[in-house]
Amino acid sequence: MNQNNARITEIEVANMRNNLNLLRSQLKAGRVDEAFFSKQIDKLDNLLLRVGEEQAQQSQSSKFEALYNVSRMLGSSLDLQVVLDQVMDAIIQLTGAERGFLMLRDDDGGLQVKAARNFDQQNLDSSDFKYSRTVCNIVIDSKKPILTTNASEDPRFAGQASIVAQSLRSIMATPLRARGQVIGVVYVDSRALAGLFRDSDLAALDALSSQAAIALDNALLFSETDQALSQRVEQLRQLRRVDMLLNETLDAEKAVQFTLEWACKLVGAERGHFSMLIGNPPTFDTLYSYGMADDGTLSGTLIEQFPPIELVMSMGRTLPVMSDDHTSAALIVPSLKDQEVRGVMVLERQNHPFNDEQADLAERIIARGAVAIENALLYERVQAANKAKSEFVGIVAHDLKSPMTGIKGYAELLIMLGGLQESQVNYLKRISDTVTRMEILVQDLADISRIESGHFYMEERRVRVADVVQAVQDGTMPQIRERNHTFVMDTPDTLPDLWVDYYRLLQVLINLVSNAYKYTPDGGTITLKIRPEGERVHFSVVDTGIGLTRDQIAKLGTKFWRADDNFTRSQPGTGLGFSITRSLVEQMGSHIDISSVPQQGSTFTFSIGVSTEE
Repeated sequence: MNQNNARITEIEVANMRNNLNLLRSQLKAGRVDEAFFSKQIDKLDNLLLRVGEEQAQQSQSSKFEALYNVSRMLGSSLDLQVVLDQVMDAIIQLTGAERGFLMLRDDDGGLQVKAARNFDQQNLDSSDFKYSRTVCNIVIDSKKPILTTNASEDPRFAGQASIVAQSLRSIMATPLRARGQVIGVVYVDSRALAGLFRDSDLAALDALSSQAAIALDNALLFSETDQALSQRVEQLRQLRRVDMLLNETLDAEKAVQFTLEWACKLVGAERGHFSMLIGNPPTFDTLYSYGMADDGTLSGTLIEQFPPIELVMSMGRTLPVMSDDHTSAALIVPSLKDQEVRGVMVLERQNHPFNDEQADLAERIIARGAVAIENALLYERVQAANKAKSEFVGIVAHDLKSPMTGIKGYAELLIMLGGLQESQVNYLKRISDTVTRMEILVQDLADISRIESGHFYMEERRVRVADVVQAVQDGTMPQIRERNHTFVMDTPDTLPDLWVDYYRLLQVLINLVSNAYKYTPDGGTITLKIRPEGERVHFSVVDTGIGLTRDQIAKLGTKFWRADDNFTRSQPGTGLGFSITRSLVEQMGSHIDISSVPQQGSTFTFSIGVSTEE
């Protein structure tokens, strides 16, 4: 083995010290052996050379170890700023530089400082961002690293203003490469020392930069993905809020305004317009606007103001439009149902055109709005039809009263005059009974009409419970006795007065008692139970009749609905009585609780507030 490549041993060092001490003694005594002296000088020179080589090897080894440690560290985080600071601290530690800068390319190709650190691992202020832009630009253009041991004397840079002004000396810079592209530059320098960096330092910096570029690219991709995900989540949150607002209304005008307002807000439009198409051929209905000037009007119709609407209507697709002078932009979005254009929304703003993402968001909003608007329009049509039906029923019920009264009156008059055969009297009684049933039906229809049209009013006053109970008994006892039922009154001796419409409370109780005796086989028991509780009095009508299933209870109160069993169908009724009864109880500020067991009986309970007047 070549002695120059061998490691220095402790014996060699000890021998050299002894020889140096011997030379020192000869010098003091004035007896120097020139041959011995020259030989020891050569040995010392060789030893120092080997020391230098060992230090270089150790330095190289430490750099490789540092590169390995840095590579492991760079993969520990996807936070962009954390990765930037880790890279800069590792580079400064590795190169011994006074300070360092990490710059990434922006969309315009320029460089932006993303991290600036000094030897003490402290961030530099923007006022300290003074580095050689010439060096960085050369690295970007050539895609190669640069090293200068003294920039002030280097002919490549000596004349540059930044070099002269800052007295820059040692500089190293290398490109950051990721996916075959230069994404930025790593730059380190020292203003105090010349010759600080060597080729081995540049190689280490370039190697470290390759690792750093991968970590930075991953962090950048993660940051972009995270931002895109956050933006998407926020967008979905806003769309959910739009859904909630639209689902809360069945007013077509409000649905249009919600749709238009949120479309403007979410896509960054300064104002917008919305109009539905009606008729055949279709024409624009009422124009709705958002964010308009004080007068709130357009200079002309919507289609005159935005002629491309005709193209949108024919294509059924969203169309972005820019003015000839590029000072204003519009986004024309069709409202579709079953692939047919049912309306048009126009969004406007100054200077900036709408991008594809904003167009897609506007389409999502108007798609939600189209469903809500269509539902609201259908609801309005149903309400209008229901109102027309109620008005018609009310008119018919009113107009039938006079002829029915006349028929019944003449039938009873003929019976009173006498001189008729028994069969003729029976016919006239049947006519009178039939008219009575018709009067009940007409009265029910009239009540339903008034309730549905909102023209049903309560005339509340102070009412004694005993008066109501007596009237219920007078009105139902003949039918109860006819069916051999037992009627039970379960009431305390004293009850507070009520604040209620007397006739409507009487109507409710008679309806419930009538249902009880009709749907209880002969010989059953009908109980009217009354209990005061706090500020209310509870009424319960209990029977031992055929009862109801859960499905029947759910359908009970549907207009004209009656159970399908033979016993129910054998009883007179229209299926309107309980619907009216429930509506009356609700207008009295209560509701009917139903408890029923098939073939055992049912209980119907509601409450009325007591009178507070003295």
